[in-house]
Amino acid sequence: MVAGAAAGLLLAGLIGIPAGPQTPPIFNPGAPGAPSRVISATEAVELSRSSFTADDVAFMQHMIVHHGQAVEMVELLQTRGAHPTVRRLGQRIALSQEAEMALMRDWLTDRGQPLEMPGMDHSAHAGHAMPPSETPVMAGMLSPAQMQALAAANGPAFDRLFLEGMIRHHQGALDMVDALMTRPGAAEDTMLSDFITSVVGDQSAEILRMQSLLSDL
Repeated sequence: MVAGAAAGLLLAGLIGIPAGPQTPPIFNPGAPGAPSRVISATEAVELSRSSFTADDVAFMQHMIVHHGQAVEMVELLQTRGAHPTVRRLGQRIALSQEAEMALMRDWLTDRGQPLEMPGMDHSAHAGHAMPPSETPVMAGMLSPAQMQALAAANGPAFDRLFLEGMIRHHQGALDMVDALMTRPGAAEDTMLSDFITSVVGDQSAEILRMQSLLSDL
């Protein structure tokens, strides 16, 4: 049996068949008119990290802020909400969005990009001595005035405001994805593309769930 195996290896070598499993080559397409070249797995990872646009970066920076407000809304839910199913849904949303925020921060850091867009103003959240603004930091988010109204509510009234606000919030995230996809060359980064697919699937399903809960209140 040993002799037979040795003969098989020798025959494979003579006719050019690999003797064992091999990693398939990774080809990097060349510029127009130039040939492709074989690259290493390490080079492939580095290239994947460089295939992003300024629009991709802005999307991730904005989405971190967007997710952050959703987490704040769930924090209010834990002490002010009345419906246990709404509370459980909120906890799932917070866990999901916190994990996604960590992923987005890692994505930006790995590509040498700042976590915040230069000039991004978060002061509208606070309001300070001035009346809270009716204008959200970005489309789809609750305005500071709406966040204040949510924080002032309790019980079933809170649950209703929370669901209405989170539905609007999730729809805003879907609108952000739609806007990104209209930009030339955007979302070609593999990790970003996978993230967007997850956001669309998860938040679309959660919108339907929240709409059902809202109709039962």
